[in-house]
Parts: sequence; C-alpha cells; structure tokens
Amino acid sequence: MNRIQQLFKSKSTGILSVFFTGGFPQLNNTAQIAKTLETSGVDLIEIGIPFSDPVADGPAIQESNKIALQNGMNLKLLLDQVKEIRKEVSLPIILMGYLNPVLQYGIERFCEDCASAGVDGLILPDLPLDVYQAEYQSTFQKSGLSNTFLISPTTSEERIKLIDKLSDSFIYAVSASSTTGAKNDFNAQQIEYFNRLKSLKLKNPFLIGFGISNKETFKTACHYGAGAIVGSAFISMLKNSTDIPNDARKFVAEMRG
Repeated sequence: MNRIQQLFKSKSTGILSVFFTGGFPQLNNTAQIAKTLETSGVDLIEIGIPFSDPVADGPAIQESNKIALQNGMNLKLLLDQVKEIRKEVSLPIILMGYLNPVLQYGIERFCEDCASAGVDGLILPDLPLDVYQAEYQSTFQKSGLSNTFLISPTTSEERIKLIDKLSDSFIYAVSASSTTGAKNDFNAQQIEYFNRLKSLKLKNPFLIGFGISNKETFKTACHYGAGAIVGSAFISMLKNSTDIPNDARKFVAEMRG
C-alpha cells in the first residue's frame, strides 16, 4: 500500500491536495514549497511536470510551465528534486503532466525512477485509458505507482465505472469541461454532477479539481467528495509572493477556513 492509498484509507473527507509546477517560480523552489505544504497541513502534494504545450491548462498554469522550462527544469532534474524532498517530506507525492515527456524519457525507466525517488502516483491526463490498460498498467503496478484518471461532467457512466475499476486510490473529478482556473463558486449543473457521482457509489473516492480557489469552494467540494485539488489559485499566489513559506502557510490556512 503506497502513501496515497494509506491517506484515503485513514481519511474520508476534508482532503486538501495542492498542485504546483516543478521549477516555478524559481528552479530550486520545488523542495521549499513541498516542505512548507507538509508543515501547513496539506494532505497530498501534486507536482507538475513542465511541458511546452499544456493545452488543458489555463493561463496561470501555462505561464508557470513556460517559466519553469526557461529556468531549466526537466524531468530528470524534477525526479532528483523529489528524491531530495523525500528526505524530509512524508506526504504522498503525485507527479502530474502530459504524456509526451514521459514517452521521451521511456515509460518503464520513468516508473522505475519515480519509485526510486519516492513518487507515489501519476496523473497523465492524455494517456488513453485503453492504452494504459493494454500496455502500461502492469508497469505502473510493478513500481507501486497509483495512476489517477480524470472524469468530467460529460464522462459517461460506463466510462466512469471502468475508470473506477482500473483505479486503486482516487478519481480526479474535473468540475467543468474547460481548462484549469480558479472560480468563485460552483453552478447548479456542477452540483448536479457532484450528486450524480455520489449516487454511483464508486469503490474509489473522488477529489474535485478545476475551480477550487477559496474556503467556500473547498468546503463545497468536501461536502460532495473526499476533498479537493487546488492549483491555479496556488500558482498565482506563488507568482506574486516575496515570502513563499509564509504566504503558502497563509494560503493553506485560508483555504481550510
């Protein structure tokens, strides 16, 4: 059982996962941010693998990808940073990114190096479900890595149930069929979608992402799911911060209310 699975076994609601891009705002901020998140009361850390064409992301995360790449971040360096983070941080760590850099690195080598560095899971949104099932599932499992799939309001019940069957930790419930970005509230259609997910009685819990920006949206997400993932709002805070540890702690405290 990896750290992600242990987390969801021990905690059923109120889970706060924070996403930030590796190598942003400065190349060597990754470890500092991860350590601060652990001491601030976050449950799960998601570190973004910078990519040159992050089409599913909104302006804040797109810009963080561009800056991280300009800073010199790459996948090997990010894994080295995670290995250093693991010396002090015990929280579950997920790497999230696009498939292209992983394929260039080599899937099997990537999974082995992730496991060696202390990564617990992966989120690769553009990895096709059938390709994962046919070609990569055993490789992920061999390295003890949980693979998290995304679902959205337009995902069919049949596909959701298949994703639930193939998952072993949690499901990432995208709150809207759009790019990432902070929002102030959820609309009636989104609430209906969250209720539909609850009614399916899935074996895996789900975390709600896209649009989590404040304590109100976090509280709503925790009412319907196991918790929430915040990304764009945290990235925007990092961009403007002159004291990352202090501002990150304040951000988490305000998010939890």
